Amino acid sequence: MSTLDLHADPVEITAALVDIASVSGAEAEIADAVEAALRAQAPHLEVVRNGNAVLARTRLGLPSRVVLAGHLDTVPVNENLPLHRTGSGADEVLHGLGTVDMKAGDAVFLHLAAAVTAPRHDLTFVFYDCEEVEAARNGLGRIERELPEWLRGDLAVVGEPSNAVIEAGCQGTLRAELHCAGTRAHTARAWMGANAIHALAEPLRRLAEYRPRVVDIDGLTYREGLQAVRIAGGVAGNVVPDEAVLVVNHRFAPDRSAEQAERHVREVFDGFELSVVDVSGGAMPGLHAQAAAELVTAAGGKAAAKLGWTDVARFAALGMPAVNLGPGDPSLAHTREEHVAAAEIRAVAEVLRAFVDVRS
Repeated sequence: MSTLDLHADPVEITAALVDIASVSGAEAEIADAVEAALRAQAPHLEVVRNGNAVLARTRLGLPSRVVLAGHLDTVPVNENLPLHRTGSGADEVLHGLGTVDMKAGDAVFLHLAAAVTAPRHDLTFVFYDCEEVEAARNGLGRIERELPEWLRGDLAVVGEPSNAVIEAGCQGTLRAELHCAGTRAHTARAWMGANAIHALAEPLRRLAEYRPRVVDIDGLTYREGLQAVRIAGGVAGNVVPDEAVLVVNHRFAPDRSAEQAERHVREVFDGFELSVVDVSGGAMPGLHAQAAAELVTAAGGKAAAKLGWTDVARFAALGMPAVNLGPGDPSLAHTREEHVAAAEIRAVAEVLRAFVDVRS
């Protein structure tokens, strides 16, 4: 079994985690290593295993609790393992699958789990499985069903890559299919049919003219969007199509509920058949909560809006503020070129250490 030294530099913990392959659904080896390391090197924590998720927490009876959560899985390997390094010292960069999404964040949390024995807040660490696949398999959902008390707290910090900047809350996301019907005919006698693809001209015009909202919440700017992401239609090169489907994705600010977002999309496409196939609500930033405000202070008073959906929404649904804070550029996630600067890993570790450790 792979071994981890949780008292090492979080850069070295990152390197060790990256070299343990953990594509979604195959996290047993990395979960075993994380569990063994926490049990051996963090005796001040209660540790439990749930499937291929590992959870650890303090139970000091402090007035507040902070949950630090990171997923252990990655997308499939894309000729980007094992890890390799470039540069040195302050310019060192780690390259490889999971460096950004999100083993560097996990490494920071594991480092804190072992190092912080006198926290300002009670701490819960959640290292979970299957984040990179369909939501029904997400380990947080299973933990919520089977060990719900382990996800409760006054603030959740999810270690997704955020360029080492606090990204508060997140947008909601909705995907819908707009259907247009027509009548088949031979293209040589097209006037005898009705072209369903041509009927998409009007909804496409509405999309082209759509002006998304820009919303300020707690001093953070959330930019909405409504975009066509796929068009399907046609059965043959000489047949007028009798059916066409336009798929749209709506990213909405967290001041709108999923139901309000759906109503808005239906208003935009009034008169057309529309079916919502996937929707997840966003998360309000909640930066006025005491624990969240303390974290922002530790980070130098700076925070930004999360323009995307992450598992912070799962914690927000439990009634707690949640932020993203992790090393790495999120635009590199899921790419062959994933890489993270060692300096960013250390910077996030320093911010979180200042936030949670009484001795900092």
